[in-house]
Amino acid sequence: MNLHDIRQNPDEHVRFAAYLDKLGRVADADEPDLVSRVLTDPDRTMARSAVLRHLDRRAAGLCPGSAYEGWAQAMTQATMDDPFLTQRLREWSLFRAITLELPWQPEELLTSSNWLQLKTAAAANTEAIAILAEAGRTKRIRNTARIGLNHRSVS
Repeated sequence: MNLHDIRQNPDEHVRFAAYLDKLGRVADADEPDLVSRVLTDPDRTMARSAVLRHLDRRAAGLCPGSAYEGWAQAMTQATMDDPFLTQRLREWSLFRAITLELPWQPEELLTSSNWLQLKTAAAANTEAIAILAEAGRTKRIRNTARIGLNHRSVS
């Protein structure tokens, strides 16, 4: 099934699943073009959701490796007309820097979304977790970070 056939289906749930399937099987070289084309679906919310799920899945797998940076640049270009998706990619890059103990700025973490703060609060970087335990945006983030710090001090 090609993208034209997918787009002809009036059921957005069917299109969502078909897009995820296509995105999950796309060759690396064709991925930016496919992401851009999915984002042209008339149902912008559904298309964004499909691409977001794909980006999260791919970023999680690529995050620890050297292929991440080139992939993130290509995906940023493919999603540049969608501020939410480009923000998510920036946050994945920040999460990668924190996780791999590359240079990062605490202010970037403190101004990031609840999604990234919560993800980071449950991760392994003690410095980032301590910052979130003290100044995370929500009570849930602060508590998650404090629990993480307590587990580290017990271990």
